[in-house]
Amino acid sequence: METNLTGHLLIAMPSMLDPNFERTVTYICEHSEQGALGLIINRPMDMDFGDVLEQLSLTATSPQLAHRPILQGGPVELQRGFVIHSKPKDWESTIEITDTIFVTTSRDILASMADGKGPDQALLALGYAGWGAGQLEAELSANAWLSVPAAPQIIFDIPFEERWESAAALLGVDIAKLSPEAGHA
Repeated sequence: METNLTGHLLIAMPSMLDPNFERTVTYICEHSEQGALGLIINRPMDMDFGDVLEQLSLTATSPQLAHRPILQGGPVELQRGFVIHSKPKDWESTIEITDTIFVTTSRDILASMADGKGPDQALLALGYAGWGAGQLEAELSANAWLSVPAAPQIIFDIPFEERWESAAALLGVDIAKLSPEAGHA
C-alpha cells in the first residue's frame, strides 16, 4: 500500500454526489491493507449529548454538556458511538490515532464526560464510514477525495458548517472554486 491515511482528513470533492458523503470532512481513524474506518466530523444530527446520556441512564452535570451536538460519523452502524478527543485517560477502549488525537468507544468516557471529568476537547459521533480493501485507494484515484494531515483545530474548534472549506484550505485549495467535473491530466 502506498499511503497510510490514518490521522488524515478526507475532504469530499465537489463532484461527490453520494448523499452520505457530499461536502463531508472525514477523520481517518484506521487505514490498512484491509480497508479504512473514518468518522465524519461536520454533520450534526438532530440529537444532543443529553439524549445519548438518557438512553444510557446517565445525566449530565451541566446544561452546556447536555446540549453538546452529536455528529453522524457515517452511514454504518448508527447505534455505535465514538468519541474523538484530546488527552487520554484510562478509559477501557481508547486508541491513539496521533500523539494528540484519540478515539474511545467505551461507555466509561461518556460517564466521565457527563460528570464534567472528560477530555477538554471531544466530539461525539454515532456511526462510521468504512471502506473495504483497496476501496479508498480507488476512490482517491478517481478524484473523489482530497486528503490532508488532520489539524486538531479543524476537528475541535472550527464550526461544523465551516469545516469543509477550512480543511481544504489546509492544502491551499478554495474548494468552492473547484469544478465538480473530475479529470486526469
